[in-house]
Amino acid sequence: MRNTGSILCALMVGVMFLLLVGGCDRAAGTRKHRIVIVTKALDSEFWQTLKSGAEEAARQHPDVELSVLAPEREINIDQQVSILEDQILKKVSVLAVVPGGIAETTPVLDKAKAAGIPVLIVDNDTTWPGKLSYIGTDNRAGGKLAGDYIVKVLGGRGKVAIVRGILGVTSHEDRVAGFQQAIAQAPGIQIVTIQPANSERASALTIMENILTSNRDLNAVFATSDQMALGAMEGVAAQHLSGKVLVVGFDAGKEAVRAVKSGAISAVIAQYPANMGKQAVESAIKAIKGEPVARVIDTGSALVTKENADEFLK
Repeated sequence: MRNTGSILCALMVGVMFLLLVGGCDRAAGTRKHRIVIVTKALDSEFWQTLKSGAEEAARQHPDVELSVLAPEREINIDQQVSILEDQILKKVSVLAVVPGGIAETTPVLDKAKAAGIPVLIVDNDTTWPGKLSYIGTDNRAGGKLAGDYIVKVLGGRGKVAIVRGILGVTSHEDRVAGFQQAIAQAPGIQIVTIQPANSERASALTIMENILTSNRDLNAVFATSDQMALGAMEGVAAQHLSGKVLVVGFDAGKEAVRAVKSGAISAVIAQYPANMGKQAVESAIKAIKGEPVARVIDTGSALVTKENADEFLK
């Protein structure tokens, strides 16, 4: 009887061990990789489209848990830093970051790298050496495309203004630089002012009205985001100068493209934020698997005018 009892006891212990190991294996098998995208805001069509592109890509991978987080406004860089610090403490698998300010975010990106978290930079590039990849538009090329368009339409002569995003944000710096490069090829065109409107529509409206008050002979304005282009458009309309002052924007969200189609905005430079979100998720998955990720992933840009606006409204 003692031998029988010993055998039964051993069998029970063995069964319990197998159940325990099987439970651990199942838990390990269902554990998800956490990818977190931290943008500058989620208050515009651009950011929402980027978010949707990322979510669609993540749905193809059941083992991935995606979060898209952001501060309330693009100027709330300290809030973005806090979000990043929190995600580092949570030991996420990969961070994809649209830096709101390079100087402010670099120390926290260093913390992420020190914690062994791969970091992808999206939309707003940085010289930070720890990035795994930059995923986004060639913003300098996009700015030059806008400048080339204005030079052509004005026939190489006139006065233009720039309404730009937050100072120090690389994407806006590059758009302005590319635009200036194009304008420099036309000595008959003068840039009369460059004013920051922090990518906010209401600010751009006010700034545009002030620019027009001081420059009644202005011929064109380049705004480095859709929201500012829409604000500039409203400022031009408020001064009864629609059709007389060209407005060129950057992003090509649906509202801005509809304005191009109607003639209220002359042109916009299209970005592809859905592709940015998709590429961010796919690159993060490669990083998790230890696969190589391209150092730069150009998500494309294009000039949108009344002639091809319908293609961007589909």
